[in-house]
Amino acid sequence: MEPVEIIEDGVLLRPWREADAEAVHRACQDPDIQRWTTVPRPYRPEHALGFVTEVSGRAWAEGSGAPFAVCDPASGDLLGSCGLISIDPAGTGEIGYWTAPWARGRGVMTRATRAVARWSFDGLGLRRLIWQAEVGNHASRLVALRAGFRVDGRLRLADPALHGAADGWIGSLLPGEVPAPGSTGPAGPGTLAARRAAVFGRPQPVLFATATATATAAAADADAAGELRLRPMEEQDLDAVVRTCQDPESIRWTTVPDPYDRADAQGYLAYGRDAWARGDAACFVIADPDDRYVGTIDLRLSAGDPLLADVGFMTAPEARGRGHLPAALVALSAWGFSTLGVARIEWRANVGNTSSRRAAEKAGFTVEGTARAGVQHRGERVDVWVGALLAKDLA
Repeated sequence: MEPVEIIEDGVLLRPWREADAEAVHRACQDPDIQRWTTVPRPYRPEHALGFVTEVSGRAWAEGSGAPFAVCDPASGDLLGSCGLISIDPAGTGEIGYWTAPWARGRGVMTRATRAVARWSFDGLGLRRLIWQAEVGNHASRLVALRAGFRVDGRLRLADPALHGAADGWIGSLLPGEVPAPGSTGPAGPGTLAARRAAVFGRPQPVLFATATATATAAAADADAAGELRLRPMEEQDLDAVVRTCQDPESIRWTTVPDPYDRADAQGYLAYGRDAWARGDAACFVIADPDDRYVGTIDLRLSAGDPLLADVGFMTAPEARGRGHLPAALVALSAWGFSTLGVARIEWRANVGNTSSRRAAEKAGFTVEGTARAGVQHRGERVDVWVGALLAKDLA
């Protein structure tokens, strides 16, 4: 296959040259490129030279790929890498890319990916493009969405990055689906997709709340009220999680496994980390001023309605009645409205779970009714209270 050059929408895509080796080496020292791609670690000058001369040249010559250097058409400066990393005889190509750290935030890779996709369909006659990335690589996912890819699901990665997850996202793009040059599309800057990619593409934050204890609790414990931290779960919390989930009240009102052991707690720790990487949920431990575990609280985004979320929570037995949950609910809900852009947060509890209901109502939730046989609970359908909180309720 003969190498080509493409100029489109302010980017130049051309075959790699030996003179690019120094810039490629410099770019691939970037922690994000090393984290999310399979470049060698450490990345040495000989790796860069081999890529721009032997590897890229062989791909073009054999027709197995089409690797491009992404450059500024005016200055010629290297901005990144984009191209087809594989082409199969059935007419499917896989696209891959990275952006040099000095070129980020300018939409370079979105424009380059669209250009490569358009050329792949119009110039090579491919029937489909696929994109893959490790779950958690929200920057790559956002580029794919802006380039027109539909993210279809998840699959196990055949060649995961070192210390990375074993699961990846996969997306597909067909002829006629590439957005026109200059268009923004459904995932453009300022959209909900872009907003959430920026949130979930970074480490999970720590939120703060101030608990106001009941008079009884305050009289019994001078530390009953104070600043709480909502933080990601850590290994140090596992024993407290086990004790909480073995408590009869936790078993009665929640769906935690019964019996509950440390393996279950480790599974919940893994679930929380994976949910954040996917961008599906934010699972927090509620910690007291001494960073001791006093409960958990989760905000889960709806798969069907991007503006809807629901909450789930439980409190350690020794920390009940101290006002922790209402404070944590307010803090988490405010973050969900302001940062994730949700419009409605729902709460549910089995009818009779008055502690959960009191916490929700103190946080501002309105109980809207009862769903008869609303959930499956330990082998039977049970009635549940349903409530919700809107952003204006926190004003």
